[in-house]
Amino acid sequence: MGTLVEPPVARVNGAALHGPGETLGAEALRQRACTELLRQAAQRADLLAADDPASADGLVSEAASAAIETLLEQTLAVPEPSEEACRRHFAAHSADYRTGDRARVRHVLFAVTPGVNVRALRERAESALLDVRCRRDGEADRFAAAAASLSNCPSGAQGGDLGWLTRDDCAPEFAREIFSGSEVGVLPRLVHSRFGLHVVEVLERETGSDKTFEAVHGALRMALRQKAYVTALRQYLQVLAGAADVQGVVLDSADSPLVQ
Repeated sequence: MGTLVEPPVARVNGAALHGPGETLGAEALRQRACTELLRQAAQRADLLAADDPASADGLVSEAASAAIETLLEQTLAVPEPSEEACRRHFAAHSADYRTGDRARVRHVLFAVTPGVNVRALRERAESALLDVRCRRDGEADRFAAAAASLSNCPSGAQGGDLGWLTRDDCAPEFAREIFSGSEVGVLPRLVHSRFGLHVVEVLERETGSDKTFEAVHGALRMALRQKAYVTALRQYLQVLAGAADVQGVVLDSADSPLVQ
C-alpha cells in the first residue's frame, strides 16, 4: 500500500496559512491569504513589530488587527460620493429603498453542501426549473410536487411555500432577485443565494411605499462609500498579491470574504 502524501501547505511569502494536513475551502484560504498579505504590509510600514507571529489558524494578534486597520486608513483613498452620483444611483435603484414591499413566494432549494458536485446540482436545478415552467393549464401542480420530492428546505413538505416575505426576511442576495422586479409566476432563472440554488415562484405581490431621495440620502451615501471602499481594498490586495510569493491559494477571486 502506498504512503499517503499530505497536500502542501498554502503560504504567503513563506508564512503558513494552515497546519500540515489541514484542508480548507477555497474561500477560507483566500481570506487567510488576504489577511496575511495585510499583516506583512503593516510590518513593512513599521506599524507592526517585526516579531509579530504569523497565524496558521486564521486568527491574528490584537496588535496585528489594529495595525491592519491603521494601514488601510492610511493607504486606501476612498472618495466621498458626489451629490450627482447619489442622485444617479437613487434614480436607478429607487425600488431598493422602498419599504413595505411583500411577496408571497414558494421555492425548491438545491442546497450547496460540502463535497456536493455543483455542476450536477445545477443541472438538476435547471431541469426542475424547465419542468415547472412547462406546466399547462389544468395540469397538476408540478411546482408543489417538485418541492416535495427535490427541495432541501423543510418548506418542501408544504409545496415549497415560504408565505409572505419582505426584504428583511430574506438573505440580501435572495431579496435582490425577488424584489428588484415586478414578475409574478415562476422566475425564468435560477436564484443564487448563500444556501444554494433556488427555483422560485412569486405567487402574489404587494407594493410598499416609495421613499424620497432626501429621506434615504444618508443611507445611500454610506452604501456608495462602502462600495468604493471595497473596490479600493480589492485593488490594494491585488497589488500586494502581485508582489508576493503566494503558494497553494488562488487570489484572483473578486469575492474574498475579507472584502464582502
